[in-house]
Amino acid sequence: MQEKAYARAGVDIDLGNRVKATLPQLLASTHRREVLGKVGGFGGLFALDVRKFKQPVLVSSVDGVGTKLKIAFAMARHDTIGQDLVNHCVNDIAVLGAEPLFFLDYLGTGKLEPHVFTDIIKGFAKACAENNCALIGGETAQLPGFYQPGEYDVSGTIIGVVEKGRMLDGKTIKPGDAVIGLASSGLHTNGYSLARKILFDDLKMQPADYVPDLSNTIGAELLKVHVSYGPLVQKLLKKFNARNARVIKGFAHITGGGFVDNIPRVLPRNCDVIIRKNSWDMLPIFHLLAENGGVDETELYQVFNMGIGMVVIVAAAKAGAVLRFIGGQKQKAWIIGEVVKGDGRTVVQ
Repeated sequence: MQEKAYARAGVDIDLGNRVKATLPQLLASTHRREVLGKVGGFGGLFALDVRKFKQPVLVSSVDGVGTKLKIAFAMARHDTIGQDLVNHCVNDIAVLGAEPLFFLDYLGTGKLEPHVFTDIIKGFAKACAENNCALIGGETAQLPGFYQPGEYDVSGTIIGVVEKGRMLDGKTIKPGDAVIGLASSGLHTNGYSLARKILFDDLKMQPADYVPDLSNTIGAELLKVHVSYGPLVQKLLKKFNARNARVIKGFAHITGGGFVDNIPRVLPRNCDVIIRKNSWDMLPIFHLLAENGGVDETELYQVFNMGIGMVVIVAAAKAGAVLRFIGGQKQKAWIIGEVVKGDGRTVVQ
């Protein structure tokens, strides 16, 4: 059979259709009863059960995984990137108290490689299933000449829901509240441009290099999956904020901007947060970056999560109980600071 003109130009529609034909099996584990229709339509359909809410508020977020993709390309490993993206998006809406409903993905590449596509989608499906989030659609674009050979980009959009009266807006945060930090798995999805410069340009490391202090290769360490705190957030709210209690006052996802830029997003104007930097067990990767990067310490806490992927602001009297509950969920956590009078800033000391 003669090759089609569009395929000769670099866009193989038939290959795309064959690859996408596997999607129903890949996405089966993410199905929720509210999902209508089938994968492959012009739009994904989700029938929100409004009977569960008095005033449902939809919460949305869109994101990518940045230059962490460069590590995936170098390691020829693509099964974790989808998990990173879903979990990042889940965390972004979890800080408002929202539970995820459905997720949509975008994948752009120069040439569609079936095994790479399958690995990425498997990652999306795994994380969606773990977060009880339906993967109801997406877009795969073949853009010859737009990307370097072997490279691609991914982004995703998540939609969740929260009861309006239960939405966390930080308004009840006050001086004296405690700040609990939840352990990260590593860099998550932020700071990779600086990390790559330090590790690969300055230190001349290669992704396959084994680093004894990490007990891992540097590439595998940098590909550790972004933790999803969404299920834990829901358990915390159910345990401590039921029946109009307000023990849990706010969450901040420590993403791009680190402690410095993210915690103020949930603070009242008259409050600061003091973070005590020696109050948690910092992961070895951050020691490696801090000791070899020549980066001002203040900037480190604005670029990297430094081992804390999310902070929880709680009433001080209940901080011990919250910390014990978190530990019972097999999540490492520490009291890492407190709320004080101020003007809406994070102070790391």
